[in-house]
Amino acid sequence: MKGFAPPPRFGGAQVPMEPVPVTRTITVTEGISVKDLAEKLELRAKDLIATLLMRGVFVTVNQSLDGELVKDVARQFGADVQVITFEDQMANEAFENMLSQENPDELEVPRPPVVTVMGHVDHGKTSLLDAIRETDVAGGEAGGITQHIGAYKVKIGKSDSPAFGREIVFLDTPGHEAFTRMRARGAKVTDIVVIVVAADDGVMPQTLEAVDHAKAANVPMIVAVNKIDKPDAQPERVKKQLADRGLVPEDWGGSTVFVDVSAKKKQNLDLLLEMICLVADLGNLKATPGRTAVGTVIEARLDRGRGAVASVLVQNGTLRNQDSFIVGNTFGKIRAMFDDRGRAIEVAGPSTPVEILGLEGMPDAGDTFLVTADRDKAKSIAQYRKMREREAQLAKSSRVSLEGLAEQIRQAGVKELPLILKGDVTGSVEVLADSLQKMSTEKVRIKVIRSGVGAITESDVLLASASNAIIIGFNVRPERKASDLAEQEDVEIRLHSIIYELQDEIHKAMLGLLEPVFKENYLGRAEVLNVFKIPKVGTIAGCRVTDGILRRDADIRLMRGGEQVFKGKLTSLKRFKDDAREVTNGMECGVSLSGYSDVQVGDTIEAFTTEKVAAELTSAKPSDRRQVGEAVS
Repeated sequence: MKGFAPPPRFGGAQVPMEPVPVTRTITVTEGISVKDLAEKLELRAKDLIATLLMRGVFVTVNQSLDGELVKDVARQFGADVQVITFEDQMANEAFENMLSQENPDELEVPRPPVVTVMGHVDHGKTSLLDAIRETDVAGGEAGGITQHIGAYKVKIGKSDSPAFGREIVFLDTPGHEAFTRMRARGAKVTDIVVIVVAADDGVMPQTLEAVDHAKAANVPMIVAVNKIDKPDAQPERVKKQLADRGLVPEDWGGSTVFVDVSAKKKQNLDLLLEMICLVADLGNLKATPGRTAVGTVIEARLDRGRGAVASVLVQNGTLRNQDSFIVGNTFGKIRAMFDDRGRAIEVAGPSTPVEILGLEGMPDAGDTFLVTADRDKAKSIAQYRKMREREAQLAKSSRVSLEGLAEQIRQAGVKELPLILKGDVTGSVEVLADSLQKMSTEKVRIKVIRSGVGAITESDVLLASASNAIIIGFNVRPERKASDLAEQEDVEIRLHSIIYELQDEIHKAMLGLLEPVFKENYLGRAEVLNVFKIPKVGTIAGCRVTDGILRRDADIRLMRGGEQVFKGKLTSLKRFKDDAREVTNGMECGVSLSGYSDVQVGDTIEAFTTEKVAAELTSAKPSDRRQVGEAVS
């Protein structure tokens, strides 16, 4: 018959129109291309494309396929499919390659232990590391609190120590309670956890959290009882408190190693390092330097001059300069590599923390880092993951707006505090977003509409203006154009470097949303140029209005060095010798303050009016505010 085209064939047979019995199992990686799947199914690529076309799927030979679609199509050809990640496939190939060697045991060598330091805030974790490294990390942290994860390699240099010459890698995780997820991530990449407890303070809630994370990860623990040099130190009390939680000291018949140390006096630091090496020997830690490198991203940030920079802990294999890699939903090629002290290096073996340049995008803290010989394959996998992530986000936003419509109507009385969060590193941003959203209550719901790494940009300000949001900057500042735009659009930007101060401010903002009583309207500002002491009259401040207007009936606040020293009313406002109702920008005047005479040259007088908000805007009674405060705190 003219115009008749026979159905496509494979292996000499027709493409089945109906599914055939499953007779084999194939393993494919995520985002497999049409060409690779055809090879796995022993088909010609054009036959597979024809089959997909009949299912209404239009693809090219190099296009990536979704896992569910791969399973459905393969089942039609009698094959069951197991979809694994690219990292799992590379790990399997490395394992099979090692087994194929004549003496696989000789390929494995002992590696330095990775130690995570955990504990309560201000118990001396970073100070203990400083004493070991003989550096000063804590001095550079805001408020003396560690905000990021740091990784350091330490070599034991005392010749009389049994562990002389050995190396230990330390991860210094933040101790504040809001960084719980950071500490949990640290426990996943570590071999040993050192719990630091202050002898004068005892066991705290964050100490117990650290213990729980270590137990969940099934990691051996060593307890370092710090600050034993203090007069009120009670190391035995710490032992009792932890023994009650299941960590029984060895000298009490248990299995947990306790070491009394003093970071300030550098007491027993050698003993602590020896105990770490002893526990590591019991764990028989080994790695294969000859295989391709695999590791975990400890932290990532944007650097103005260097682009995306990632701190990576190499867990196995050897990482070299110019290696191509895939990490999360991005990829790259190593342009430069630095050790924990900022020195450029060419090669990094197992248990080595390094900082790498050459990323095409920003990875997330905790992503698996994997070196691959095929850069194009890494690029296609990264693009596939990015596409899947974008689809998931779109699906999520669609569900919220449609399926949650009835819930939003039902909760019409709930106030919403939208925030845009920008930080210097991904770990901080992720944890801050999570901790702030957990502060939501029945009366106020906090919604982080955007979070990211880097300086506050014009795009952030425009989004905040459109969504009536507040911008929070954590260890970052706004760009100059963004600051000007924020002032123009009346967008509020709050900058912080210590997390609990940020939480306190958000808490206050929530209470302010619950019951706004007064609203301040800014009028103007005047600078004090001279001060006159007049008998029987008092102190008169000679001022020049630098912005807006100064009104006699307005409320004022006296600012000195950025701090408020007085808030009240004006007793008099004069132009030359005449009383004035108001004085405008650029004019000079004489001012006396009601009940306050300690005015100094250089002070600033701000004038404002207070407006009482309408009663119908009030959404909570004082008792409700107390309950919300208790819930947040």
